[in-house]
Amino acid sequence: MRPMKHRTRESIFNLVSTECEGKHAIDLFAGTGALGLEALSRGATSATFIEKHVPSARIVEQNIRTLAVEDRTTLLVTSAFLWGKRDLSPATSAEQGERPWIVFCSPPYVFFQERQDEMLDLIRRIREYAPAGSVLIVEADDRFDLQLLRDGEFGDDWDIRAYAPAVVGLWRK
Repeated sequence: MRPMKHRTRESIFNLVSTECEGKHAIDLFAGTGALGLEALSRGATSATFIEKHVPSARIVEQNIRTLAVEDRTTLLVTSAFLWGKRDLSPATSAEQGERPWIVFCSPPYVFFQERQDEMLDLIRRIREYAPAGSVLIVEADDRFDLQLLRDGEFGDDWDIRAYAPAVVGLWRK
C-alpha cells in the first residue's frame, strides 16, 4: 500500500470539496479508505470502498466503524479491475438512483506501468457508466503520462495537475 501524501489529498479536496455534496463516493484501491471517508465528511451521501488486500480491507472496515458510517457505506473485498469488468454497468448507475459519483482512483503507481491496459480500461468504463454530474479523480506519478487520458477516446476534457511526485487528473461528466 502506498498512502497518498497529505498535501496531495488536501489539494484534491480543495479542488472538489463542494462537489462531494449529494454524490456517491467510490474509493477504488481504497487502502485505508481515507478518500471515501473524507468525501462522506464533505457531504457525499454514501460510499463504496473497493480493496482487494484483506488486511487493508480490515482497516477500512475498522475506520468505517470508528466513524459510525456503516449505514452509508459498502466495502467490497475484490479487485477494482474485476469490479470494473463484472459490476460496472448501466445497472450500477440505476442502483444509485442515477446519483452522480465522485470516484477516487489512486492505485499503486506501478499499476500504471505493469497493468496500464487494465488501468485505462477501468478509467474508460467509469467514464462510460458514470451518471451525469460525476467527477473522476485519477492519481498517478510522473512515470505515467496522464496526457494519454487526453488522447483519442478519453477526450481532452481533463484537468491535469502536478503535486510532485504525484500527478492528478480530474474529469467531470
